Formats: sequence, C-alpha cells, structure tokens
Amino acid sequence: MAKAQSSRKRDDKKQRVHSIVTQLAATYPVALCALHHESPFQLLAATILSAQCTDERVNMVTPALFKRFPTPQDLAKADQTELEELIRSTGFYRNKATNLIGMAQALAEKYEGELPQTLEELVALPGVGRKTANVVLGSAFGITSGVVVDTHVKRLTNLLGLTTSNNPEQIERDLMELLPPEEWINFSHRLIHHGRQICIARRPKCLECPLRPLCPRIGLPKLPD
Repeated sequence: MAKAQSSRKRDDKKQRVHSIVTQLAATYPVALCALHHESPFQLLAATILSAQCTDERVNMVTPALFKRFPTPQDLAKADQTELEELIRSTGFYRNKATNLIGMAQALAEKYEGELPQTLEELVALPGVGRKTANVVLGSAFGITSGVVVDTHVKRLTNLLGLTTSNNPEQIERDLMELLPPEEWINFSHRLIHHGRQICIARRPKCLECPLRPLCPRIGLPKLPD
C-alpha cells in the first residue's frame, strides 16, 4: 500500500513537472544563456566570473577582458595584478583572477587552447565546478551533462516543491530524475529567466505568474483571497 502511494505521488509530481516545463516553454520560447559570449572559452571565463556576481555585472566586465585576452594562450600569460583590476567589480577578484589564469594555462598546455567536452575534464580545470561545467557543456556544445543549479534554480525548485534540498548537487539529482534529458539544458535557462522577471526573490509577482496554478508556493505566505 505504502509503495503504491509513493509511486502514485512520484507519477503525479512528474505530471506536474511536465506541465511546468510546457508552461515555461510557452512563456520563454527563446531559452538562451544570459552570459554574453562568442566562444566556449569566453563562456567558461564568464561563468567563472559569475560566482557570487550578477550576470549583468559580468557582461559589463567581459568585453574589456576578452579584448585584452582574446585566447586561452593570452590569458595564460596575464599579469595577475592587471587581471585583478579588469575583473575587480565582479567581487572575489583575487581568487577569480588566480582561477582564470590557472584555467587558461591548463587549456593552453593540455588542450592546445581548446575546451574539453566532458564533465570530468572540465571540472579538473581550476575554478570549474559541476555547475560551471554544465553551463559550458549545455550552452556551448549542446551536451546534456546535467542540470545547472544556480541561486534562481535552487530557490524556485524549492518553491515549486520539486525538491526539499538546499544542496545544489542533490537538487540536480532530483531534477535529473524528474526531467527528460532533452529538457535539462532549457529548463534551467527558462527557470532563471522566470526568477529574474516574475518570481523575484524579495517581491515575487505571484498574481501575474503563469505557473501559479502549478506552484504550491512552499515557504511563502498565503495569497489573499
């Protein structure tokens, strides 16, 4: 009996997820990475810079960065102090500069300046974790290695009742179980757009939200009748 109930709940959740995916696709038909880039290398560098920083701020910094250091070989030879000044406004600039130079040196020395296209190789690069690797593989190469879990995805998946975890790796596992692989890339992009435009952290526009009929609003106060 308990096993049957558990299976039914899981099926109900998957059906709700299907409805959420369908509604997000209708609301945000163009699902693109918000970080401006013209190459996989630029996307990797921008994603490293995006840690604890808004995409908007990163997009303000990267044009000068990529003009000064257009290739991994150029960035590998960067002066640490100069690089720190270029990226200072993204926060944690010393650590990020170290990681950028280390990443570029690894690309230049091990991969002739080309990005590897496996999760295992990418996460071995300095400053690259699973989220960053998933961003690059999905947006630059169209490879469905996993689901990107950033702060928006973490917050919204809990509100939607798709996970009860605050651990990004567990959230990713939960989403990979619920979502078909062909939705792993676009689901994150669309949920991030939704978190910026409608489900804003401190002032969610629940009455305007196209997901309202599907959202249990876990952790939020009850809406007025």
